[in-house]
Amino acid sequence: MEAMIRIAIANQKGGVGKTTTAINLATALAACGRRCLLIDLDPQGNASTGLGVKSADRDNSSYHLLMGETTVADAAIATMIPGLDILPATVDLSGVEVELVDHADRAHKLQKALRVANDRWDVCLIDCPPSLGMLTINALVAADSILVPLQCEFFALEGLSQLLQTVERIQKRFNADLSILGVALTMFDRRNRLTEQVAEDVRSCLGGLVFDTVIPRNVRLSEAPSHGLPALIYDHRCSGSEAYMALARELIGRIPVQELAA
Repeated sequence: MEAMIRIAIANQKGGVGKTTTAINLATALAACGRRCLLIDLDPQGNASTGLGVKSADRDNSSYHLLMGETTVADAAIATMIPGLDILPATVDLSGVEVELVDHADRAHKLQKALRVANDRWDVCLIDCPPSLGMLTINALVAADSILVPLQCEFFALEGLSQLLQTVERIQKRFNADLSILGVALTMFDRRNRLTEQVAEDVRSCLGGLVFDTVIPRNVRLSEAPSHGLPALIYDHRCSGSEAYMALARELIGRIPVQELAA
């Protein structure tokens, strides 16, 4: 049995489409026949809500996982999408950084928990909070690679630089195998000249790291979470859904076939 591929979806800046990317990529990967686990590591729990998991159904959460009170297998919940499970989040996660301060292995909690889950899922996506604190560090230590959603706006490259510096520190101290899977341009608006300019700047700086697929600004993408549905289920014909399916195909193409065997 091949090891589960672990991908952290991270950007310390909020409002860049990170959770939307996590939800819809997970759905697209499941639609492509991959057994997928989405770990909600954001105290806001938006990925859990966006996949229809009610607060009352989050007795076992990523908080309990990090605190050693449950296992991945026990905390994972099946979603309405065949092949997609989610490990939900609660607001308790906001206190993890303080609660783990005296733990020598505090940066490795998620990594250790995932070691026993390799044979159940093909891919694990980790939705990180919009910060570079202990939760995101746990995700980067546990991950094989990082996918960065990047909003096409003026300060995009400045924030990306900070994130890449954090990735470099993680590589040096905790996880030498961590790689950057790619940068996904989100909230792309072709009517806005600045959007086009930012995309050009990002591609000129990062070259092939940037996915060809861009995620457009799309009303249906924004509406879907309020219905507890991924956009791919809410409206699979909208431009946002089509873009996420294309992004999923690109993602699969960047992972060696032998590592992502069905």
